[in-house]
Amino acid sequence: MVETYVRLLCPECGKNWESNPDDLPSHDEQFHCPNCHATRRTAEFTRTERDLETLKQLG
Repeated sequence: MVETYVRLLCPECGKNWESNPDDLPSHDEQFHCPNCHATRRTAEFTRTERDLETLKQLG
């Protein structure tokens, strides 16, 4: 079984990390950066369009 992940980038502090889509809120819900606690829609933390599409499909 292949584990799927979404690459994330905080637009405030620049923190990069990966997360399982099941562990994230929906793309249009609020999400908080674990580093600086900036709050934005989860979609704004995805690094690429592909990461956003993965989140929408599996999250």
